[in-house]
Amino acid sequence: MIVRIAGEDQFRLDGEHESRLKDLDGAVLDAVENGDQAAFERAFQELLAFVRASGTPLAEDALESSDLILPPPDTTLTEAVEDFNGEGWLPD
Repeated sequence: MIVRIAGEDQFRLDGEHESRLKDLDGAVLDAVENGDQAAFERAFQELLAFVRASGTPLAEDALESSDLILPPPDTTLTEAVEDFNGEGWLPD
């Protein structure tokens, strides 16, 4: 799976990481649905850190389509609310 963090890089994540990625995405969604700013910031930063730590960065000149595009690290809860429609960022 190729994950892009908008404004940063693309990362290749092995399938073994998909379950944890879904859990983190779910935590972000819960925070968004509850309007919990602190929980959103914590969960979103944990999600980004997981992608950065577990993924292998792709070369800057690599032309691969992303399976998941995460918003930039400075995304606010208000912006995240606009992005979600009852689902997280991770496609089913």
